[in-house]
Order: sequence, then structure tokens, then C-alpha cells
Amino acid sequence: MTNASVIKHWAQREAATYRQGEDRPLSGYLAAMGVYAGAVTGLTLLGRRLGFTAPKQITPWDVTLFGIATHRVTRTISKDAVVSPVRAPFTTYGGLQGPAELHEEARTDSHLRHAVGELLTCPFCLAQWVATMFGAGLVFAPRAARLVASTFAVVAVSDFLQFGYSAAQSKE
Repeated sequence: MTNASVIKHWAQREAATYRQGEDRPLSGYLAAMGVYAGAVTGLTLLGRRLGFTAPKQITPWDVTLFGIATHRVTRTISKDAVVSPVRAPFTTYGGLQGPAELHEEARTDSHLRHAVGELLTCPFCLAQWVATMFGAGLVFAPRAARLVASTFAVVAVSDFLQFGYSAAQSKE
């Protein structure tokens, strides 16, 4: 038995033990982690090659701004109807979930589609990816990153005001 076949057999045995009969898309998760790691590595190498450096400090204002913007961007990607064509190859429509949001389920016809479907419908899962892109924005184009983040932060504040207004209206 070659080393590669021993490793493959070990990985299959570990995956089967982990799944306990459930169909979990472990190979899809590995592919998604590989894409994320490759993107971070590529951005880091590109930044170094072009002479970009990380900010000396990230202020509490930046953390707040990018945190609010990350929240809004992840909700947009994972729940907004307008973005459903991007999610459609990886999900199935499940109806309305809340005000201006859709409920979709990850497709299960392949491990990769399942994993990507879970990622695209989960704002918590997307947050790391979006926050990483804002971090890259701070390195490559800080002014533009702050402008984009400010736009999404304003939308998030508007959303909360809309919910507050609706709640006040329903109490009357």
C-alpha cells in the first residue's frame, strides 16, 4: 500500500466515524477551507510583493464600522432576494423567512454544492470571509474600504430603524 492510499484510507475511516451515518459534506468543507486559505495566502503574498503593509493599528472605530458592515453584507449575501441568483446553484428556495429575507436550504446532490450552499445561506459562516475582505481592503485601499463599509453600516442602521418604526406602528 502506498503512503497516499494509507492516508486516503485513514481519512475515509475518520470521516465515516465522524459522520455516524449522517451525510456531512466534509470534502466540500475542505474545499471551502482551501479556497479561503488560498485567498488569504494569495492576498498576503500580493500585498508583500506590491509593498503594501497592514495598518499599524486598527482603531475601535474601525472595529465597530467593519463589524456593522460585515453584519449587513453577510445578511445581504445570505438572505436578500436580489442575491438569490448567486445562491441558486447551491440552494433550493424554502419561502420567506422574515422582512425582506428568504429561507433557502443547501442542496445535497454533491458535497461541494452542499458546503457552498451552507456557507452562502449562513450569515455567521460568511462573516469571516467578509471580514477578511474588509481587512484586505484596509491594506490595499483603506479609503475605499472605509467608504464601502460606511455605506453598509448606514444600511444596517437604517434596517434597525425600520424594524423599530414597524414595531412602534404595530403597538398602536
